[in-house]
Amino acid sequence: MTLDEGAERGVRALAFSTGGGLDFWAMTDRSFDIGPLWFKGIPLAWQSPSGFSNPMLTRSEHDAGHGVGRMLSGLLMTCGLDHVRQPDSPHPLHGHFPMTPARLLTSAESWDCATPTLIAEAEVIQYRLGAECLRLKRCIAAPIGDTALTIQDTVTNDSSHVQVHDILYHFNLGHPLVTDGGTVELNGRALLGPIQMADQNGTGEARCISSGNASTAQVRILSAGRGTKAICLDVSFGTASLPYLQVWQDLRPACGLLAIEPCASGRLPGGRSEQSTRLEPGESRNYSITLRFSEIDQVRTTN
Repeated sequence: MTLDEGAERGVRALAFSTGGGLDFWAMTDRSFDIGPLWFKGIPLAWQSPSGFSNPMLTRSEHDAGHGVGRMLSGLLMTCGLDHVRQPDSPHPLHGHFPMTPARLLTSAESWDCATPTLIAEAEVIQYRLGAECLRLKRCIAAPIGDTALTIQDTVTNDSSHVQVHDILYHFNLGHPLVTDGGTVELNGRALLGPIQMADQNGTGEARCISSGNASTAQVRILSAGRGTKAICLDVSFGTASLPYLQVWQDLRPACGLLAIEPCASGRLPGGRSEQSTRLEPGESRNYSITLRFSEIDQVRTTN
């Protein structure tokens, strides 16, 4: 489909509906990232007042290198592909990749596998003459009848020289998944919470920690306050390619944003990145992230 009103006019998207309670849009003209997402009809992705702006309206370099702040909206913004975090000339905040239009390759239903699946593939190229030529090929898969989706990315250095590469997956969550009393866990241990919404002091520097020693990291975001059931989001990703997890929030009134950010590089004080990966000509690096949504019984205490 193509959006047709306001700042969103002309933005292409694919609408996924698994039939199991999970619906979301893959934004073809915004790096093939995930825009709005609904679990059992409940919207869980954070969304800005401007919606899913057409990337032609602004650039990452605008606003003294903070142009992505005018474009951030929806469940996922992919950052990179050669720089993430704070501006560092000539790189803007989170690099030049965010909101680059994609070339759609495939959108289909696969019935030949053990689990029938909705699949879409696209590629996005970050290129500058005499500098980087990085190609991201993305496959989004959602099992039919289920409440999960998987994002599989391959980033390839298509230039003739060694290329710096960095990536950060900026997952943006909002109400009612992010609400008073909510919590975040990493590998079964408390990381954040209980969350307090409408907090005038609810923003600050991002926190970046190791994803853990296991081959797969498990992040659980748990809501609170919706009757006897809590909404749960489990995010799993490989630690070999994404060895760090960054968490950032802006819980001030009229925002209410919690960002869960698997990333390839550590964070230095002040918001710079540690040394990034280097890709040889023709070399590729693979990434896989799975999101699963569910409802679980809340633990209630009585006096």
